[in-house]
Amino acid sequence: MFHGSIVALVTPMDGDGRIDYVSLQRLVDFHRQAGTDGIVVAGTTGESATLTEHEYNKLLTRVIEQAGSRMVVIAGTGSPDTATAITRTQVAADLGADGALVVTPYYNRPVQSGLLAHYNALADNTQIPLVLYNVPSRTAVDMLPETVAELAQRDEIVAIKEAVPDMDRIRSLTALCGKSLVVLSGDDQSCCAAMRLGAKGVVSVAANVVPGLFRELCGFAADENWPEAVEIDDSLRHLYELLALETNPIPVKWVLYKLALTGNGIRLPLLSLDKRFHEKMMLGLKQLSLV
Repeated sequence: MFHGSIVALVTPMDGDGRIDYVSLQRLVDFHRQAGTDGIVVAGTTGESATLTEHEYNKLLTRVIEQAGSRMVVIAGTGSPDTATAITRTQVAADLGADGALVVTPYYNRPVQSGLLAHYNALADNTQIPLVLYNVPSRTAVDMLPETVAELAQRDEIVAIKEAVPDMDRIRSLTALCGKSLVVLSGDDQSCCAAMRLGAKGVVSVAANVVPGLFRELCGFAADENWPEAVEIDDSLRHLYELLALETNPIPVKWVLYKLALTGNGIRLPLLSLDKRFHEKMMLGLKQLSLV
């Protein structure tokens, strides 16, 4: 179920930080037309930490209704509190999500046995496919491949979004987990290399901007047509760099605003892209023929 180009969708907002549901519909249509395989709602790129319970439920419901059967919808349900993560995952299941993306508990920094207990509790208490999410640059905890391999024995745990941009990590995951777990790259810049080593797709920030190219890249990778896949990946190198100018999702939301797909809203403590980057960003978008 979880493979190919999966976009880590931004949560569009107006200038006052209110969710813009008109732009949300435009974004989902954009991805339907481009052939995006899946959408992550309320993940890191979707500013999940700032969403109220009401906003989360409405946002997820709207995307599920619009995506229909064309794209899988994966809900971000992670929390540093296991009980809260269980509740959010149950809500996502009740609303009709196809899966739950559950980030490692941030701030608490559990040891590996704590991660095992956390995810086993989720698997014991929820009825929805679970996607592990390892992003130590955000959470300050790294879920090791041996821990992932043990969790992969659970039928409820079907995939991992691995955001460590180290190909030795991808090799270890694919070797240890075999066919029991789908590995998805969580890093745009290394996603092509990760798929060459056995990852089945990518949960992408850049796919917000160029969904068609990411769909083609993942398609070529699935067919093991590496010359074509690498050509697309190389053509996107500058975009990857632009989207890393400041903390995600600051740059990607500014780009979508300039492409007239969304407003320029973002929530504190994040701010809109610093003015010192505007000229560089616009020049890069012109070079990429995006504007």
